Amino acid sequence: MGKGGQNSAYRQYNVLGHMGPCRMAFKHRLAAAFVLFLGICGAISSARAEPFTIVGFGDSLMAGFGLGPDEGFTRKLEAALRAKGHDVTVANAGVSGDTSSGGLSRLDWSVPDGTQLVILELGANDMLRGVSPDITQKNLDAMLAKLKQRNIAVLLAGMRAAPNLGADYQNGFDAIFPKLAEKHGVTLYPFFLDGVAGEPAMQLEDGLHPNAKGVDRMVERILPDVEKAIAVVKGNS
Repeated sequence: MGKGGQNSAYRQYNVLGHMGPCRMAFKHRLAAAFVLFLGICGAISSARAEPFTIVGFGDSLMAGFGLGPDEGFTRKLEAALRAKGHDVTVANAGVSGDTSSGGLSRLDWSVPDGTQLVILELGANDMLRGVSPDITQKNLDAMLAKLKQRNIAVLLAGMRAAPNLGADYQNGFDAIFPKLAEKHGVTLYPFFLDGVAGEPAMQLEDGLHPNAKGVDRMVERILPDVEKAIAVVKGNS
């Protein structure tokens, strides 16, 4: 090989020698970027995979008094929503015998962070005990305000007073729920026991609580409102 050829070969070798480390560094950076990309995609996928979280917050009607573990309202509502294609969890935060005062005192720790929708169902025990509608309204008002501060949507489940309590009490109590729904801009489901109250075939022997068939009817009737509430929350997020 002549001198010119040797110089040319040397220059080529020298260039390739410098390019080797550059290529390796580039490959390492590319691999690192790819790993980072996969991590970001995984985090996004994981976030998207999280189910929509609902908490049923109420008294024995929510807790499933007198029913089996799979017969209560929250469990059956979750099943119905999943059957409609919704990836949801519905937690049972019902406490038998709870009043609106009791609910207010436990709201913060009963509704965990990350909850996206609360079905608020309280007031029946206030009514049965003859608690002043003003007190019930004040407590529910405070609960709605707390949930709004936490950016948690609410579906307010209304209750109706028994006629034997008198017209004045009945009118005052029944008006609580539409007033509060309008004030706080939340969805109102007018009567939680719609289709069950006054229907012995849908009730336990106590004539107050729904049996398994009664829960099925309650879920069937409230389901469209829950689906709308989910859609609103997702549309605002």
